[in-house]
Amino acid sequence: MGLLLPVTASAISLEEAARQASRNNNNAKILSAKTVKKGSGSQHEIKLLTKKGVVKTVRVPNSSKKKR
Repeated sequence: MGLLLPVTASAISLEEAARQASRNNNNAKILSAKTVKKGSGSQHEIKLLTKKGVVKTVRVPNSSKKKR
């Protein structure tokens, strides 16, 4: 199962993305976190272990484009 979390227009660090994903999933345990290239951009993929024992993958866009 994959989820996308909204972020602001500025880039978000991998560490902050992992903390945000954990908080948004009832303080799930972070199993792994990595940044992957996707097209011309990148996204953070965070694997979480929920309190119910389910492994969940959360994807957070890592936008480095700034709005003008």
